[in-house]
Amino acid sequence: MSSLIEKAAQRLEQLRKAGVELNSPPVQPTPTPPSRGPAAASSGAPVRPEAPAAQQPVSRAVHLDLDRLMAAGYVTPNAPRSTVADQFRVIKRPLLANAAGKGAVAVRNGNLIMVTSALPGEGKSFTALNLAMSLATELDFHVLLVDADVARPSLRRVLDLPAGPGLMDLLVKPDLPMADVLLRTNIDKLSLLLSGTPHARATELLASDGMTALVEEMGRRYPDRIIIFDSPPLLATTEARVLATHMGQIVMVVQAERTLQADLRHALATIEQCPVKLLVLNQVRGGGQDSYGYGYGYGYGYGTDAAQPAAA
Repeated sequence: MSSLIEKAAQRLEQLRKAGVELNSPPVQPTPTPPSRGPAAASSGAPVRPEAPAAQQPVSRAVHLDLDRLMAAGYVTPNAPRSTVADQFRVIKRPLLANAAGKGAVAVRNGNLIMVTSALPGEGKSFTALNLAMSLATELDFHVLLVDADVARPSLRRVLDLPAGPGLMDLLVKPDLPMADVLLRTNIDKLSLLLSGTPHARATELLASDGMTALVEEMGRRYPDRIIIFDSPPLLATTEARVLATHMGQIVMVVQAERTLQADLRHALATIEQCPVKLLVLNQVRGGGQDSYGYGYGYGYGYGTDAAQPAAA
C-alpha cells in the first residue's frame, strides 16, 4: 500500500516538472458574517452586535386626591352631579366639536385649547383644571393639561404634587424625551405637564422657535388627545400672546362684576389670529349655585367680531 502511494507521488512530481497543469480541489470561501445595514457594509468598521429592541418609555404616575379636589369645588369623574359639572358639560361641547372636526367650520389645531384671562385672579386656572377634568370623562378623547403659566404656576400646588421637570425643561433641553416629564394620573384619560424648573428667561423660551416646534409636535403626536394650556393672563405678560398664535381655540375667562369691558376688548385684540374664542363668565352671583359659590355663563364665536362678553 505504501509503495502505491509513493509511486503516485513520484508521478505527480514528474508531471509538475514537465509543466502539466493539474486541477486543484476547489477552495471553499470563508463565510462572512451577515451585514447589519449599509453603513456596516461600506465602512469596514467592526460590526457591533445588535441591541435588543428598546422598550417604550413610560411616564411617571402620580395620585390625585379626588376627594380633596371635590371638596374644593373641582369637577371630578366620580363626583355626584353638580351645577358646576353641568355647566362645564355645556362649555366643553363646542370645544369637542371643533377638536373632532365637526364644528361649523374647520378649525386648524382644534385640539390645542388655551385657557386665559385678561388679568390675574379671574379664575383661569380653576377653569382650566375643571375643563380638563370634564373632558377626561369623554369616551373618545384623552386630555393633557399643561401649566404654561410659568411665572405664577398653580397646578402643582392645587394638585399637591412634588416638584419635578416640565415644560421649561423641555424647552431648555430639546433632546429630553417627553415621556420623562409627562405625568400619568389616577384618572385614566388625564395626563399632566407641569411648568417645570423655573428659568430666568422663561418669556424668551416661550417665544422661541423651540416652543413653536414643541407645540406643533404635541398637537400632531396625539391625534386623539385634547391639550389644555393654562396660560398667563393676556394683559399681564407677553408670552400668552405668543402662545395664542399656536392655538386652535381659546377660552377667555371673565370675572363677573370685576373685569372691565375695556380690558376685555384689549385682551381680545391681542388674540385676533385665533379663529375660535369662547368666553366664560366666572363667579356669577345668583340662586341655584352649589356650595362652592361659583357660576359660569358662556359665549361662543368665530373671530373677534362674534366673541362678546357672555351673560349668565
